Amino acid sequence: MKIKNTLLISALFIALNLFSQSDTIKLPAPQTTGGMPLMEALKNRCSTRSFDAEKSLSNQQLSNLLWAANGINRPETGKRTAPSAVNWQEIEIFVATKDGAFRYLPKTHALLKLTGDDVRKDMGKQNFTADAAVDMVFVADYSKMNGGSNTTEFYAATDCGFVSQNVYLFCASEGLGTVVLGYIDRDKITEKLKLGKDQKVVLSQAVGFMVGEFEEE
Repeated sequence: MKIKNTLLISALFIALNLFSQSDTIKLPAPQTTGGMPLMEALKNRCSTRSFDAEKSLSNQQLSNLLWAANGINRPETGKRTAPSAVNWQEIEIFVATKDGAFRYLPKTHALLKLTGDDVRKDMGKQNFTADAAVDMVFVADYSKMNGGSNTTEFYAATDCGFVSQNVYLFCASEGLGTVVLGYIDRDKITEKLKLGKDQKVVLSQAVGFMVGEFEEE
């Protein structure tokens, strides 16, 4: 009986380990050189609300996008491409694609799969979110922050803005379309992404290949 129990525990451990590994997707190393000069990217920054539903980002493009948004650019300190108040690093990025929903893990530059369902249409109230190659959701983890509710909300919103602008500049450099969204159903997103009580949805941002005319703003 003892041998059987030991074998059962070992098999369960292996199964759980394989399950955990299958749910974590290692991204290729980000390409951190090249791209458009900053002044040109600023000149080309715009919002678009028309996306080619047939085109997806490559794994390399997704890797570069997430690193540019809020990846670790100083490995020795763990600091990011976007600043945050008191270095709380409270802004977490969730990603919805046709293949499912994921949480970005900056420390390992990987994606943790949350569901295999395509939930892009739920990441915003506009129809084009279902056409975007990627819908990013910026979530503030309030458990990482110290301060009153007003201070917490203010800094979370400010820090989210830094991340969103990084996405805008990356997309301008790469010829991709993007638009940040505040008109979203935060309760639905919380449910679809299985967020905890301290994780608060701030904004979402659609990214993809443009079709038609963009809207400058």
